[in-house]
Amino acid sequence: MDNIHCNEAELEGLVLTAPAFSHENHGTVFYRFVLEVPRLSGQADRLPVLVTAAQLPMVTAGQRLRIAGQLRSFNNRSGQGSRLVLSVYARTVQPPAGEAVNRIRLSGALCKPPILRRTPLGRSICDLMLAVPRRYGRADYLPVIAWGQLAGDLSRRAVGETVALEGRIQSRQYTKVTDGGPEERTAYEVSIMHLEEPEKG
Repeated sequence: MDNIHCNEAELEGLVLTAPAFSHENHGTVFYRFVLEVPRLSGQADRLPVLVTAAQLPMVTAGQRLRIAGQLRSFNNRSGQGSRLVLSVYARTVQPPAGEAVNRIRLSGALCKPPILRRTPLGRSICDLMLAVPRRYGRADYLPVIAWGQLAGDLSRRAVGETVALEGRIQSRQYTKVTDGGPEERTAYEVSIMHLEEPEKG
């Protein structure tokens, strides 16, 4: 498979929220809902999914679904400063196959220097930002994390270098201190399971 510019996500989980209007783009109306995908640890990732009006009849809160699509980003400048908003854009919506799935394959260029740090327990973690080209000259900017030996290896990569990976999309709660006091927020990122060899163009 050509993974020079790869962005393929596959999810299966429980629809937590009824779809709500998100936005309209080039005459297509999009709706947003939250899909809960359990982890092996017993925790769960709660991931935002975008569907079109044509896909809405398939989506009902409380039912399980299988989604195939792409992880997309856009800059939300409606508040103070710009904030990267991530969503899974559903190309297909299907009945469940019977098991929880959270899998993504990405290939793109590093657009910021990797940041290597350690958790309070001493585990290595590397933060990366990957630019994955879309058609029409656009790109999705996707935050990626790697752990352990992978973190050390990726921390030595240069800006502009291509990284191809397989992993999962995860949600993470954090507290943001604002002028109005602390706010609970959710961050989304791709956690790398393993690296792949990028194919040559």
